[in-house]
Amino acid sequence: MEIGLFFGSFNPIHAGHMIIASLVKETTDVDEIWFIVSPQNPFKKNKNLLHEFDRLDMVNAAIGDDYQFRSSDVEFNMPRPSYTIDTLTFLQEKHPEKKFHLIIGEDNLESFPKWKNHEKILEHFGLIVYPRPHSKESQLSKFENVRMIEAPEVDISATLIRKLIKEGKSIKYLVPDAVVEMIQTKGFFKD
Repeated sequence: MEIGLFFGSFNPIHAGHMIIASLVKETTDVDEIWFIVSPQNPFKKNKNLLHEFDRLDMVNAAIGDDYQFRSSDVEFNMPRPSYTIDTLTFLQEKHPEKKFHLIIGEDNLESFPKWKNHEKILEHFGLIVYPRPHSKESQLSKFENVRMIEAPEVDISATLIRKLIKEGKSIKYLVPDAVVEMIQTKGFFKD
């Protein structure tokens, strides 16, 4: 079974994430997409980051009963900051019958050589890369284990969504309905 791993803070998960996950599922050999909720990205420090379990709950709400998608809290119990190669290695050891692929935005290709053990990620897992606005072409896009997919350049910003919530404005259509409901019910991102 082939699994696409979509890492993110998902603060909150939004329509852009769901569109990309759906397109990866439909246009590649991937059987399932696993949303890996990251406790803290080593390259991003975010004081507006909701608790990891709240973000996991929002991912579960967004997925609903879609059997092609799963959420994962695998990084919650790993050393922090968490590095992608460590998570990939752990998952491969835990699920030797599965083949994992890393899903990233094209904007991450330029900085990818700075990632811990990026060569091992390329060699053993490979990348599924979706287009991002204003991305520069990378030599990595021609690498054997890098698959570029066609997708709209979705530019929905979690920062904008949080700003709209603070201002009391609607986020309808920017995030799945179940996530809108959860944000409103729990009062996320208000302060």
